[in-house]
Amino acid sequence: MAHVYFHIDLNAFFANAEILLDPSLKGLPLAVAGTSRRSVVSTASYEARAFGVHSAMPIAEAMQLCPDLVIVQPHFTWYHELSSDFMAIIRSYTDEIEQASVDECYADMTETIRRYPRPLDLAWEIQKRILNELKLPCSIGVGPNMFLAKMASDMKKPLGITVLRIREVPEKLWPLKIGDMRGVGEKTVPYLHELNIKTIGDLANFADTERLKPIFGKNTDMMLRRAHGYDDREIVREWDAKSMGVSETLLEDVTDYDELRGILRTLARRLSSRLKEDRKIGRTISVRIRYFDFQNNDRSLRLDEPVWKADDLFYQASAIFDDNWSGEPVRLLGISLSDFTDVSSAVQINLFDDTDSRKEETGNVLRELNHLLGGRKLVRASEASVKTNED
Repeated sequence: MAHVYFHIDLNAFFANAEILLDPSLKGLPLAVAGTSRRSVVSTASYEARAFGVHSAMPIAEAMQLCPDLVIVQPHFTWYHELSSDFMAIIRSYTDEIEQASVDECYADMTETIRRYPRPLDLAWEIQKRILNELKLPCSIGVGPNMFLAKMASDMKKPLGITVLRIREVPEKLWPLKIGDMRGVGEKTVPYLHELNIKTIGDLANFADTERLKPIFGKNTDMMLRRAHGYDDREIVREWDAKSMGVSETLLEDVTDYDELRGILRTLARRLSSRLKEDRKIGRTISVRIRYFDFQNNDRSLRLDEPVWKADDLFYQASAIFDDNWSGEPVRLLGISLSDFTDVSSAVQINLFDDTDSRKEETGNVLRELNHLLGGRKLVRASEASVKTNED
C-alpha cells in the first residue's frame, strides 16, 4: 500500500485563539499584532482578509485597507497550550508525526487509515474532533507524500479536506502561482518571473535547469521533482527513546543569530531540568536545525565527560550550532542528550546539587573567554522572544 500522509493546518490560528479568549471578537475584522504603528500583522481573521489584510503586512497599511480593523496583542502562552492540545489529538491516531510549526503538522496515516471503510472518514473525524474539542477550524490535505499533502491543505480554507494524487498534479497543482509552491519564498518569486516562470507548471516544464541553479542552488533537483508531485521525505520524529531532548518549533522562520543562540540557552535550561528530574547524565549531545524548507541538519558530539548542567549543555550545543548553521532561516531548534551513563560514576559528589562550586564557575568563565577569543559571537543568558507569523 502506498503511503498516506495528512497535513493538518489550523485555520487563522492566532485570530481564532483570541476569539476563544474574547468571544465578542467573533465576526469582526481582526488582526493579531503589536500595538506599535511599526508592527506587522501576525495573522488576520478571514473577515480582515476580505479587505486584503494578510500576515507580515505593516499595521499602518492594514489600517488603510480596513479602517475598522480590530488589533489585539498576541498571547503566546495560550497559543502554545492550544498547540499542545492539538498535537495530543493527532497523536491519538499515530506516533508518526512531524510538527511543522505551532499550528500545523504532518502525520503518516498509512496504517491508521486501514481501520476506516471510507478513507476520508478519518480526515473528517479528525477535523470534527479539533473543532468540537478545541473550537478551532482546520484544513486537512491528503496525499501520497508530504509535499502534496501540504499543497492540498492550502487549497480549501477554512475547514477544507482535499486529496491530491500524483495523476492530478497537471490539473490541480500546475495552474497555481509559483509563489504558492511550498519552498518558494517571497524573495525568490521575482527571479523566477524573470525566467517567465509564473506557475508551478512553468517550473515543472522548464527545460534549461542550469538557469535555475543560481536561484535554488543545491535544492534545484528537489524543487523540480516537487513541481512534478514527487517528494522522498519521510516523517522525522523529534528524538528516539534512547535519548532525552527538547525542541522549539518557532512561530516564524528566524535568521537572527542572537535570537537563535538565546533559544539554545532556553532549550539547554529545559533539558537540564528534565535530566535532573530523571537523574540522567550523558556523553553525546546532539543539535537539530530544521530550516525553512523543512530540511533537517542533525549533528552530534561525543564528550569526554558526561554532562547535565544547563551551562555545559548550552556551551556544547552552541559550538555545534556555530559549526553547522548555514545562515538560512531556521524553523526549529532542538537539543538532545544520549549515551547515558551511571550517575554513580560521575566525579561530582553531589551531582544534582543546585549549588555550583567555585571550580565550575571558573571553568564556565574560561569557556566563555575561549569562545570570545575564537571569534564567535557571544550572547549572555537572554531568553529568546518568540515572534509570530502565520499563513
